[in-house]
Amino acid sequence: MTLHRRRLLAASAALPLLARAAPQGLPTNTGHHDPSPHWDTLRPKLFGKRPIATEAASQIQIYVPLRAAYGASVPIKIAGQRGTAWRKLWLVIDKNPSPIAAVLTLGPALPRAEFETRLRVDEYSHVRAIAEAANGDLHMDSRYVKVSGGCSAPPNRDHPELLGKTQLRLPEPGWAEVSTIHPNDTGFELNNVTVMFIPPHFVRSVRVTLGEALVFASEQDFSIAENPSWRFAFDTPPATGRLHAEVSDSKEGRYQGELQLRD
Repeated sequence: MTLHRRRLLAASAALPLLARAAPQGLPTNTGHHDPSPHWDTLRPKLFGKRPIATEAASQIQIYVPLRAAYGASVPIKIAGQRGTAWRKLWLVIDKNPSPIAAVLTLGPALPRAEFETRLRVDEYSHVRAIAEAANGDLHMDSRYVKVSGGCSAPPNRDHPELLGKTQLRLPEPGWAEVSTIHPNDTGFELNNVTVMFIPPHFVRSVRVTLGEALVFASEQDFSIAENPSWRFAFDTPPATGRLHAEVSDSKEGRYQGELQLRD
């Protein structure tokens, strides 16, 4: 090792911990509720000057790994306080190319705001959920996630003939899940054979009903991971009826799935 390099390493080691930075110049000590210039720009476009309850005052919580194993499939759970009537939910990834991952409208068949899905996170970023209660109040929770590369990771293309296959199931008591086989191409993935970018092609909307009643409707984009899925919870699990899902994508694809519940 040269004398010059030894001096550089010694100088770096002497720097205070708070002065060091993570890859891409992001500070390692960013807090879950710290300010974000990206959110400061987006917030007034979505909500104007409406007050938003945060931290201890918020009635919504999100759970997401601080360091996810894979940026193209980051698990997240959103849970609204039980007993509060919720009508809308926004899922935002501050630094993604398309930061609004999904906007969910909750119907009368789903009084609980409790969802699980998987995200693409492109770089170190705050991930946040904003929920609107039936009385119009807004509540927010955020987490700072240390992962990258989620929007450029190519999807699995082993079974293209299954594109659009949509399934509904009851994985455990009180929970249901809707999933669609779809690459959710972002437009930032590189084809290793042609060395050209793969055109964007992703699920744009999901609508789930129980009989004639709306469970939830989601307007979403490629920030939801490949083979997008939503797990959702019921206060009282439906014993009868028909769960039906309608899915559409950015190339006008239309897909359906249903599950007949036991009579």
